Amino acid sequence: MNITPVSEYDDNEIVNHSSNQHMDAILAARLSRRGALKGGIGATTAALLGGVGLSACGGSDDDAPPAKATALSFAAVAKTHADKVTVPAGYQVSILHALGDPMQFGDASWSDKGTETAESYDRRIGDGHDGMYFFGMKDGKFDAGTSASGLLCVNHEYVVQPYGLHPAGSTTVDGKRPADEVEKEIRAHGASVVEVKRKASGTDMEMVRGSKYNRRITSATEMAFGGPATGSAKLVNKLSPTGTQAFGMNNNCACGYTPWGTYLTCEENFLNVIGRAAGDDAQRSATEIVALKRYGLPEGRKNPYGWDTPEGEQYQRWNSKVSAGSAPQDYRNIFNTFGWVVEIDPFRPDSKPVKRSALGRFNHEGAWPAPAKAGEPIVIYSGDDARNEYVYKFVSDAKWDPKDVNGGAAVGAKYLDKGTLYVAKFNNDGSGEWLELTFGKNGIDAANKIYPFADQADVLIHCRLAADSRGATKMDRPEWGGVNPLNGEVYMTMTNNSQRDGTKVPLDAANPRKGNQNGHIVRWKEEGSQAGTKFKWDVYLFGARADGKQSENLSGLTDVNDFSSPDGLYFDQRAAGAGGLLWIQTDDGAYTDVTNCMMLAALPGRVGDGGAAKTKEGQATIMGAKPTDATVRRFLVGPFDCEITGVVVTPDGKTLFFNVQHPGEAAADFATNTFTSHWPGNQAPASDTAHAGHKRPRSATVVVTRTDGGVIGI
Repeated sequence: MNITPVSEYDDNEIVNHSSNQHMDAILAARLSRRGALKGGIGATTAALLGGVGLSACGGSDDDAPPAKATALSFAAVAKTHADKVTVPAGYQVSILHALGDPMQFGDASWSDKGTETAESYDRRIGDGHDGMYFFGMKDGKFDAGTSASGLLCVNHEYVVQPYGLHPAGSTTVDGKRPADEVEKEIRAHGASVVEVKRKASGTDMEMVRGSKYNRRITSATEMAFGGPATGSAKLVNKLSPTGTQAFGMNNNCACGYTPWGTYLTCEENFLNVIGRAAGDDAQRSATEIVALKRYGLPEGRKNPYGWDTPEGEQYQRWNSKVSAGSAPQDYRNIFNTFGWVVEIDPFRPDSKPVKRSALGRFNHEGAWPAPAKAGEPIVIYSGDDARNEYVYKFVSDAKWDPKDVNGGAAVGAKYLDKGTLYVAKFNNDGSGEWLELTFGKNGIDAANKIYPFADQADVLIHCRLAADSRGATKMDRPEWGGVNPLNGEVYMTMTNNSQRDGTKVPLDAANPRKGNQNGHIVRWKEEGSQAGTKFKWDVYLFGARADGKQSENLSGLTDVNDFSSPDGLYFDQRAAGAGGLLWIQTDDGAYTDVTNCMMLAALPGRVGDGGAAKTKEGQATIMGAKPTDATVRRFLVGPFDCEITGVVVTPDGKTLFFNVQHPGEAAADFATNTFTSHWPGNQAPASDTAHAGHKRPRSATVVVTRTDGGVIGI
């Protein structure tokens, strides 16, 4: 027996070798049968004014929205290695829910021993908390102005090894994973929907255990496909002979939301759960081999989690090999069923999630909407989180009608199944353009020399190849994004790219630093409407250590606001029409000798507020105005070994949720119950019996409030 590592593969392995310019228990059941905000004027007003986060809805029972964000009101938190969440003076934290917490009555509380059953994870909080969104609720419907109660959707990106789910970590025996461990891991992935409400006093929140809305969506949940790829021959497999269904979603990282009140959750590192047999190329066409390699699945690639190793037909779907005479008889195409944006209606707990194929297939870090405007298209931005990958934009054919609020998946089909997908090209002079990815245009057709596309479904399933052929800009790992509700400018984090060597992977103005281990944040302003095809861009901030030991400090960061590897990013929607507050989170390995990962608050400027700059390598770039301690400030620091991720604020600005992922991931000693972190058990007060005193570290959702009940950050 041996302990299985998290992954023997690099999640960010470069698979983009194009020559375009660098800028920079349902499975068995399915197999057995061959298948498997307010109403009225309030809703209309909110939608017309620009999106789901507006707090100034007439008639709301919440307080008026906070004043314009012109200054940060808290003292910056110092860098620290403390094994706890550290917040400014005058703030407090509580744990909303953590890995293994029961969502319904009838299941035992977390044992702190990893002995919970696999089946119970259909009703327990999953692992690897990541992206999330709060949907205010009034009378059982989405209400963008309500803060006191709502539904919180949280992604569970992956199972954190070695300490989380199992008594002694995940194990392998004679090259095979135990089926009971694999079943538990399958169910611990995905997303959770829970009802939350304010406690009897103050602005702190609690989960409503037993709520009819509480729900898990996992790697075993039946889903539908929507959009042009539905029914494609490249989606046909033994579980879905018609290519219209999917079974499970995997490695859901960031997220998005819609103005009609649904959650968009995004599959990112889905390579973690798929393998492909050695010698499989001999069973494939030349074009299939090109596509599989471009998406990082060459023949002989082992399944990192080993989900395809237990005995049983139900586990064979985790290997995308040819094993029968035709696609409906095996799982050769199962790989193509992952990598999508999935729409979930949190207000209809019996509804089926839908994978919206019109938004393209890649390592979707998220799906960030521009504020919806009546009579204009829905616009959604996405990043492909891998080194040298691209930034995308989707523009719907349908024009937004505020009467569609609370319309659920039917409205989702209206706006998300028909539209145009674009990929970004960032020019060195600060201009940019959106390149259309439509079959039959600009050489995206059967005669394409990179990959012969059959139809629009093929373009969307393999949109990385379509983007290669259009000459899109290779970026330094596009991750989270957000749209400033005040001016429509878009921000996106470029976390890092240690393999941008300046030769094989050249420098350019949008990715100007060699061996970019500290990352940066790019922003752009569309010319004309949000759906336009031209934009202007600059670099908002360059990550760096204040001591300058690793990378030049182009943005002039200080000990109050220095950071490395920006990842999570969120525009506070309470600021719509008032003043934009930007939250920046880190997932860092280059600065952890100095501090744990963190979250900062920022009062951003606008594109063009800075000027020309040059890196030490001599690469010219365009940089925003340098921040000051007054405009960017560290708001909190997380516990040891963690990533800070996922953030959302209630419409009244008084409650902030964020996630701590994989605290103490580095090592585990099960014999002595000792780990590199014991959070949240070491932070929760004794009165919090669900979390206090436990030794095993757990991913969790944290609630931050002010002790005086005031608004957060400003």
